[in-house]
Amino acid sequence: MSNPPVPPPMSLLAELTHRCPLQCPYCSNPLALDGREGELGTDDWLRVLEQAAELGVLQVHFSGGEPMARRDLPELVRHAASLGLYSNLITSGVLLTEATLAQLAEAGLDHVQLSFQDVDTAPAETMGGMPGAQEKKLAAARLIVAEGMPLTTNFVIHRGNVGRIGRMLDLAVELGARRAEIAHTQYYGWGLVNRAALMPSRAQLEEATRAVEDARTRLAGTLAIDYVTPDYYADQPKPCMGGWGRRFVNISPTGHVLPCHAAETIKSVPIPDIRTDSLAAIWADAPLFRLFRGTDWMPEPCRGCDLREQDWGGCRCQALALLGDAAATDPVCTRSPDHARISKILADLPETPPPLVYRRYGNAPG
Repeated sequence: MSNPPVPPPMSLLAELTHRCPLQCPYCSNPLALDGREGELGTDDWLRVLEQAAELGVLQVHFSGGEPMARRDLPELVRHAASLGLYSNLITSGVLLTEATLAQLAEAGLDHVQLSFQDVDTAPAETMGGMPGAQEKKLAAARLIVAEGMPLTTNFVIHRGNVGRIGRMLDLAVELGARRAEIAHTQYYGWGLVNRAALMPSRAQLEEATRAVEDARTRLAGTLAIDYVTPDYYADQPKPCMGGWGRRFVNISPTGHVLPCHAAETIKSVPIPDIRTDSLAAIWADAPLFRLFRGTDWMPEPCRGCDLREQDWGGCRCQALALLGDAAATDPVCTRSPDHARISKILADLPETPPPLVYRRYGNAPG
């Protein structure tokens, strides 16, 4: 049976706000950000957490934008803990202080994922667009570890910093992180706008992979390392979010319930809203979640592929962004009739990157 009943999601990504003091050109949030006036209120999010726990969700990831821009974050963390949900804070760290961390720890926060734009101050702050940010991040990391809370460092990789991966991982160890993510930019949202400026060459990607493998040997038993490469260089697409509507559910700042971060770009079906429907009903029956769940929707060559229940057809939003058709085979796949488009994008990368277009709250590319 190709489309068996779907189990409850494992994780909830709670995007509390799109507000953020950084201006990262690789930001994967939508081009049109949600304004503060439309954000779900505290009571809305408390109800979301209750519905998530009832549905069987195990983990909640508080994200943004910058989730620490929400003053009610400790209350939300406390409620998650009371419901037995494992809580992870995904943060830039620039708003974290000893006092705010103490509030979150007392509320029951389980883990912090702290983002870095680079290991060196000047390129980090150039990419993030915020002077003084690097020292704030380093201070935040030290506070988190001193609190005894598990820390994951996340480094976003692009052609400008790909040569410093080894030093990034050394910094993670120095800061006391237990896990580090080396995550190449994924080309959605603002990242797609800046693709020509950020995409590494194949030689750079090979260098990055060697650096990660060397560090995995060198730091074995000290630091766990997750490595995410750019889709464009893969032969087989990744199972986006573990498969559409199979393991994860995302709720935007204004209450849109999504199977993946970028699913609002798909306009062919209504976007479910947590203000008007329950999470359980949306997960089970919303047309958006059923649209690409399982394998019945797949065209050839996906439908006849032996890997169809491994990659689940790849990324629907990438197919839409590159081909204009969310139901098409992900062009990253070498079996896609449109794979030549990926090859051309890579072949046409300029030797000198164009200027970056910065992500500023409230702006959109003109």
